Amino acid sequence: MPPELIKYRVEEGVAVIELHNPPANAYSYEMFRQLDDAILQARMDDGVHVVVVTGAGDRFFCAGADIAMLQKATPEFKYYFCLHANETLLRLEHTPKLVIAALNGHCVGGGFEIAMACDLRVARESAGKVGLPEVALGVLPGTGGTQRLARLVGRARALELMVKGDTMSVYDAHAAGLVHQIVSGPGFWPQLMSLARSYCPPAKAARAVGAIKRAVHSGADLSLDAGLALERELQQRLFTSEDAREGLAAFAAKREPEFKGR
Repeated sequence: MPPELIKYRVEEGVAVIELHNPPANAYSYEMFRQLDDAILQARMDDGVHVVVVTGAGDRFFCAGADIAMLQKATPEFKYYFCLHANETLLRLEHTPKLVIAALNGHCVGGGFEIAMACDLRVARESAGKVGLPEVALGVLPGTGGTQRLARLVGRARALELMVKGDTMSVYDAHAAGLVHQIVSGPGFWPQLMSLARSYCPPAKAARAVGAIKRAVHSGADLSLDAGLALERELQQRLFTSEDAREGLAAFAAKREPEFKGR
């Protein structure tokens, strides 16, 4: 049996995907195979409304690719390894469910590339460093870093961060818009899970959240006309849902809606 490098569980509508290779939770091809499977499990489970990705322990979210593995691998293997990692993170990004990266520790290199493929990044206070230091190894951020960072902070700032290879604190990452929220005080995990559940029924219409995600991600690279067409199609699908009927009825009755995720 291969080692369990991804731990997967579901708690009250939230799928938790834990990168499990302590202490640094560095990833290999085997870990990404298991991550790919966990993403599909969460996608296909009607009882899952939100996905949380985190790392084992409290030191690292993920330090990126396993360097020892890369040293031994052939150039051909490294190419296909990067290709599969790209495909896996695109699958995560395209899954029409909100994905939250719970940054419980250092989040650097490929670990930050995983986090950038998530929709929200929430960090523990004093969690550690964030950034893409691959240039110090003579390579570039090869798991989507060059593309996603530029889309998040703009080309000029992304280029500066990557060619310098600097890492930053979670506070600086928050100021730069790379971390959405910092959780302070004790009890990071209970607070994080409370946040995740706030996007689940009955509080939120999870299908609407997923459709908004699809419209934003898929529409960003389309022309305005094509993006508007996508928006209309997604809206039409939502209009047929139970949650849309409940939302409109609750608004008219001046009461809080009770969404079911259907």
